[in-house]
Amino acid sequence: MAAGRSAGAAVSRDRVARAPASPEKSVATCHAPAGASAPAASSNAAVRMPVCPSGALTPPEDLLNFHNYVTAFQDGRMLRAFGNTLYIVVFAIGGTVLIGSMTAYAVDRFTFRFKKLVVALFLLTALVPGVTTQVATFQIVTGLGLFDTRWAPIVLSMGTDIASICIFLQFIRSIPVSLDEAARLDGANAFTVYRRIILPLVKPAIATVVIVKGIAVCNDFSIPFLYMPSQDLGVISTFLFRFRGPYGAHGEIIAAGTVLVILPTLVVFLALQRFVYNGFKRGATR
Repeated sequence: MAAGRSAGAAVSRDRVARAPASPEKSVATCHAPAGASAPAASSNAAVRMPVCPSGALTPPEDLLNFHNYVTAFQDGRMLRAFGNTLYIVVFAIGGTVLIGSMTAYAVDRFTFRFKKLVVALFLLTALVPGVTTQVATFQIVTGLGLFDTRWAPIVLSMGTDIASICIFLQFIRSIPVSLDEAARLDGANAFTVYRRIILPLVKPAIATVVIVKGIAVCNDFSIPFLYMPSQDLGVISTFLFRFRGPYGAHGEIIAAGTVLVILPTLVVFLALQRFVYNGFKRGATR
């Protein structure tokens, strides 16, 4: 009997020694700062350490940590993206100003057959959804050899801007025809009238088109994504997409990159916003 009780007690002590720790003692704790004394342990109660707070609303420990901005700038090839965007914006805006102003000048100043039909077709194209013409547009761009080049978004941005033509048309209609007639009496041809008279008088419209078109090209995602798939041809609207994978996205890096993308556009708009407002105001009141 005594031998049986001693054997049972030994088994009980062995089970207690192998038993897992209490859940109350296995709480994830914060690291105490250097030099801080550990709390005194009590034999009657389990010791509870403060739990580290973590969540979406937890403020950062270091407010001057720009690691995500550096990662977005370097890993996203942001410098090359800004260069490609600037290249596309300069040529797209230049072509839009020339094509839009010349088209408006021809429609307003010249008389030809089916003139009303041409103006109606300009307005009709604005009602056609762009997604319905993507297949035909892709075939044309591929046939011209512009696929996977920076000229694909440039050509598409210059040739599909009906709003710019309407803005120039409203300004040119406010210019008296007598100025054209006086220049013609002095021996000026149609192109000289356009270059010497019309173009200087539509500077508010040019400023409006430059700002509105520039912001639209910078914010465009579908055209660069479809027609420039190479990594070296990324623009600021598509480089953020590189931080998104099939199993998740780096939200903190995408947010930092978004701030870097917004800053240049915001600075340019704040510096030139008076030209936008003056351009729309003058075009509406004349």
